[in-house]
Amino acid sequence: MIKINAETQYPVSETLFVFALDSEAGKAFDGKNKLVTGIGKVNAAIKLTKEIHFRKPKLIVNLGSAGSKNFSKGEVVCCTKFIQRDMDVRGLGFSLYETPLSGIPPVLEYGLQMNGLEEGVCGSGDSFEMNHSETDYNIVDMEAYPLALIAKQENIPFLCLKYISDDAGSDAADDWAVQVHLASEAFKKILFS
Repeated sequence: MIKINAETQYPVSETLFVFALDSEAGKAFDGKNKLVTGIGKVNAAIKLTKEIHFRKPKLIVNLGSAGSKNFSKGEVVCCTKFIQRDMDVRGLGFSLYETPLSGIPPVLEYGLQMNGLEEGVCGSGDSFEMNHSETDYNIVDMEAYPLALIAKQENIPFLCLKYISDDAGSDAADDWAVQVHLASEAFKKILFS
């Protein structure tokens, strides 16, 4: 069982574990319902949509690496708010991060809060951020926003855990390459202990 809190738990067999890269899953998720989407918002959206209709999961768990200046390397943070950080149509009078004419607020609030983990706001975008200076989000990744949006639209509970692999600064690429391999063991300890 995946235990979210004292009242909420889901069977592992009915849970879909979603990763951008197989290196983030490691061997810890072999034999589980694992989906590797590839990098980026479009790949994530396409693969998750197909998998939902094939598997019909009771819970979607997005696990992956992320950068942050607010949380420490090696920390696992639970994200329940999501921003599409590369959506900027202010030139047409829309708010920063708002998808025009969608009815979706700039900050998407959807996801389960797991007991014992810090909560974060994840900014997803199709760029590897190495100059993070925004204050609207405190975690950066490349896939969580569309995964959360699809889970919400499909009315499937969503849990998003991010392993902080780098500080989204000038050394981010080097730090990520080393840290990404440690993510799966951290997730396994949280979810299956």
